[in-house]
Amino acid sequence: MTPTENGESAIRQSAAAGKVRALVWLFHMALPVLALWLLLVRPDLDLRWEHHPGHFWLVFSVAAINVILAMRVQSAAKSRGDPRLLLVSYAFTIAAGFLLLHALATPGVLLGGPNGGFEIATPVGLAVASVFFAVASLEMSPARASWIVEHESAIRLTLLAIMVAWGVVSVAELPPLATPLPEQSAGVLSLMAGLGIAAYLFSAARFMTTHRRHPAVMLVALITAATLLAEALATTVWARSWQLSWWLWHVLMAAAFGFVAYSAYVQYQREGSAVGIFDGIASRQTVSEVREEYGGALETLTNTLQRSASIGLSEDELDLITAGLRTRFSLTEGQTEVLARAASALAAERDQAIRLAALTRFGTEARIEQGIEGMLDLVVAIVAESFAPDVMRIGVGGDGLVFPERYTTGDWPAEGDRHSVSIEGSGQRAVLEFARPGGRFEPGDVALMETLGAEVAIALDNVRLYDQVDSLFRRYLSPDVAETLRRDPSRSELGGSVVELTALFADLRGFTSFSEGSLPEDVVATLNTYFGKAVPIVLRNGGTIVQFMGDALLAVFDAPVPGRDHAFRAAKAGLALQGAIAAEAAAHSEWPRFRIGINTGSALVGNIGSDQFRSFNVIGDAVNVASRLQSIAEPGTVVISSHTRESIGGRARVTDLGSLDLKGLEGAIEAYRLDDLAATSS
Repeated sequence: MTPTENGESAIRQSAAAGKVRALVWLFHMALPVLALWLLLVRPDLDLRWEHHPGHFWLVFSVAAINVILAMRVQSAAKSRGDPRLLLVSYAFTIAAGFLLLHALATPGVLLGGPNGGFEIATPVGLAVASVFFAVASLEMSPARASWIVEHESAIRLTLLAIMVAWGVVSVAELPPLATPLPEQSAGVLSLMAGLGIAAYLFSAARFMTTHRRHPAVMLVALITAATLLAEALATTVWARSWQLSWWLWHVLMAAAFGFVAYSAYVQYQREGSAVGIFDGIASRQTVSEVREEYGGALETLTNTLQRSASIGLSEDELDLITAGLRTRFSLTEGQTEVLARAASALAAERDQAIRLAALTRFGTEARIEQGIEGMLDLVVAIVAESFAPDVMRIGVGGDGLVFPERYTTGDWPAEGDRHSVSIEGSGQRAVLEFARPGGRFEPGDVALMETLGAEVAIALDNVRLYDQVDSLFRRYLSPDVAETLRRDPSRSELGGSVVELTALFADLRGFTSFSEGSLPEDVVATLNTYFGKAVPIVLRNGGTIVQFMGDALLAVFDAPVPGRDHAFRAAKAGLALQGAIAAEAAAHSEWPRFRIGINTGSALVGNIGSDQFRSFNVIGDAVNVASRLQSIAEPGTVVISSHTRESIGGRARVTDLGSLDLKGLEGAIEAYRLDDLAATSS
């Protein structure tokens, strides 16, 4: 049988058991009615037993029990401020009071003979009590409920005054209670009994509806009591005095009150305290308030437990806090223990939720560009915030791990449970070591730490892979271009923007003839040697290598990363490049020399190509002029345009080459050979 089928079977069995219990209850409730009917139709079975002192003490005892019960319900009603409990206490008070008045009027005990008080005290009390039962079974508006609670004392004193006045009239044998009732009053009593019976049955039905929504032992007790009191009221009217049918209503009232008292005792045994016994029959608003109170107690203790973990409260301090909650909410030791266990479980669950959120946060905030150190700093920050009071430290290195203070979330405890999570990967080793001062790690804690370790391992592997790819990537792109694309991938889109920049064009004069007389591998080695000298100089001066074109090099300054004084930095790079190449070429007389042209102007900077392949490039007259200027330069020299000279200002020492007509350009270009640059802070 599948789990679902098992569950459905259990539900069917529970429903069947509930129906059986309901039928058994109805059978017991029907027995008194059947007994009354049998005694009425068979007068010979309705035996007579008239013992006035025995009646007095029996009824007096039952009334006393009901008075105690009424006082207990009234106490609960006052503490809760609940209108339903107040009305139920009034019903018990009236029923008990008039039953006591019936006992006091017993002929031959305090009074000399038969009297009206003895005959009608109980029917009147039961009828009036039925009204309070019926009203108590209804859900009241907040305004009506508040009115009942506010006027509790006035209502109670009024009822007591009525019963005291009735008792005085009855015991003093004053009219109209001094003499037996006339026969014509039987119709009035029957009508009153009928209305009372209807009120009791109505309240029983209403309490049954409430019980279906919120099952409670005391609701069952009220339903049973209302039914028994309805039967008792019927018996008081139609039974024969001092005969078995007449004694039946005494038994029914005793059973009604006794069943409620017994149910209260069962609740007391179950709860271990008188507090909350009658909460099951309280109004919906009071039940909601009680739940809020206990929810508040649970929340308070849960927060205390969570704080104690982080600030280190002692057991005695926690006991004091728990004792305060027990007093505040009138809890028993058993209830307090259950509350403490629930709070402990809830605090642990919340801690786990916080730590799970920390794992999610790490996955969200971890970025490969943070680097390994940045990633470890992030781990430390998140664990310090979310894993307290646990302490974590990160060991890094090879076989001999070291634990830098920077990678520790707090003071490492000398004692406490420990757990280590090793992180292996890419030839490096690290370890996350956790410690819990004064406690032990649960399996759930270990699982979280292992998960965090796995996330960190993946993140660090990603960082190392990224560094490898980034390093390879940067060898094919200028660092500035690579960094720009890394920070803003949208800059990889086709197209670009026009900016003011300085272009440096360098070309090896005589390289073709040199290539023809050399082996290919020698040619490549020569180029790599030249560019190995040139590239660092360009980068050091803030330039960007746009491309290598055989034996030529194109670099720009102020793109893609803007910078100040780009013309001066380009000129400085040109002179430094020629100086470095001259030193290299001196050792190889047959090697060609660079000639360099520099121009300042506007150019389009961006990406050229297609969706499948593209490259960073610079296009415009600024670049074309630089290319033409290098073509007229002598090997080992740097030629600049008038725009570049103007941008550099008086810091440039130049030789005027005059106005030149350059191939492919309209108009003459003022050109200068750059001889030197004045010292500058740039």
